[in-house]
Amino acid sequence: MTAPSAPRHDAPAAPTADPKTDPKAFRSALGAFATGVTVITTRAPDGSFVGLTANSFNSVSLDPPMVLWSLAKKAHSRTAFEAADHWAVHVLAADQEALSNRFAKSGEDKFAGLELDATAQGVPLLRGCVARFHCKTSFQYEGGDHIIFVGEVTAFEREERAPLAFHAGKYALAMQKDPTLPAPRSARLAGSFSEDFLGYQLGRAHFQFYQRIREKTQAAGLTDEQWYVLSTLTVRDGVSAADVDAAISHSLERPSAPVLESLRAGGWLHSEADDAAGQGARFFLTPSGRDRALHLVAASKSLEADALARFGYADGAVLKSLLQKFIASTDPGLPDLWARE
Repeated sequence: MTAPSAPRHDAPAAPTADPKTDPKAFRSALGAFATGVTVITTRAPDGSFVGLTANSFNSVSLDPPMVLWSLAKKAHSRTAFEAADHWAVHVLAADQEALSNRFAKSGEDKFAGLELDATAQGVPLLRGCVARFHCKTSFQYEGGDHIIFVGEVTAFEREERAPLAFHAGKYALAMQKDPTLPAPRSARLAGSFSEDFLGYQLGRAHFQFYQRIREKTQAAGLTDEQWYVLSTLTVRDGVSAADVDAAISHSLERPSAPVLESLRAGGWLHSEADDAAGQGARFFLTPSGRDRALHLVAASKSLEADALARFGYADGAVLKSLLQKFIASTDPGLPDLWARE
């Protein structure tokens, strides 16, 4: 009889901890499990709306359709939910982080200013969510320091939107892996770039996306440099050549002053002297320039929407978040054009 092989230990295991003596570490370990984010709403016996943020939502059964969630016994809304025959679960979308924060707080009218729908029983329904479940209370169970609510789903709605996720105590975004994508290929020359080299991926993605925008800008008589500078002025008007150089010199092959002058000559911009500030002329969009520039911006946004529709809005939200994080982590200290002066 062959003796069993010894277990492999590729990495040292974390020391075993007792959840009763180390509740903080236990909470942290539970946070390793990624969840969605929901808002649960109901209508109190006095007719007022009640709602809270929860990530304890889970499915129970398909036949009959049942779901559950849990509520801390010390929660102010406990009485309202214990008395409720109906409640609703909202699976939040990636852009509803502010809504999650609103319903995570206590002591304020969480529904103030929100556009609401309602179930047949008058339970308030939030808009813009990934999914909404209308539920009828089936059971309530004791669960330690929580109460577990089990409900039968009487109706539901779903939208194709990216979900908001929660992991390790922070908001997160989820994306689906595409099993049809081939594995990245290596170069013929050993040690050279592979297909998953970040510089190649970013460069090719930019080229393929921007090429469609270039068709619009060239039709408007603009070079790439002119469009880069012009789009900068749609973000912040009244800039000097020094401002543009500091912000987007990485996109220009030469100083921006000649580009700004060419746009002024073409009626896109006008300039105002700013010698008192020691910064030379400042450039502003003309009424015609603003109108033409915004038409190009609208066309660019339309192309973005088309690309995201083919790529997938959920993955697009993840991509934008990751790019924003990557830009912040590699920023050499460029001026923030979007900052309000």
